Amino acid sequence: MARPNVGVLALQGDVAEHIAALARVDAEGIPVKTVAHLERVDALVIPGGESTTVMKLIERFGLADTIRRRVAAGMALWGTCMGLIVAAHDVAGVDQATLDLLDVTVRRNAFGRQNESAEVDLAIPALGAAPFPAIFIRAPWIERVGPGVQALAKRDGHVVMVRQGRVLGTSFHPELSADGRVHRYFLSMLHGDQRIGKASTAA
Repeated sequence: MARPNVGVLALQGDVAEHIAALARVDAEGIPVKTVAHLERVDALVIPGGESTTVMKLIERFGLADTIRRRVAAGMALWGTCMGLIVAAHDVAGVDQATLDLLDVTVRRNAFGRQNESAEVDLAIPALGAAPFPAIFIRAPWIERVGPGVQALAKRDGHVVMVRQGRVLGTSFHPELSADGRVHRYFLSMLHGDQRIGKASTAA
């Protein structure tokens, strides 16, 4: 089977880190900056960064409609940290444009500022029994989860990982960890693997 081509939105943020993490799980990470780039990939990762800036750049480069169209047609998409905010339905307390691909409400910087960043052993039942070393950096949390969304992990009672069909969102940064399980989980979604996605809902 050919290695999947996974686009990483290369407008800002942890682009190189995601490309390196994808290589470790035998996928081809491809920087995406234009509609032409986007049309050539099998899936898309929106990495961490600054959500208002990236959303403006997405609109400026004419990517928003193509991303929405590709996701509606079945393309898998994963937003990490800022990417989760961009993919969400709305942002609590802020009038902020989003792609509205996940039926969730997120709150920006909910776990604190840069100096309150932390690595947490996070229980993610869909990945197996071993905890995941989740790195939170100025991370959002999810305040509302729509009826079609699976909550896959929580930290201190707050939802931090969700899935809706082939759209995945994480508040944390798996690309900064040597543990490749979240990236492998995302790759399973490219082929419509529902078995893993339905394995468990976070307690």
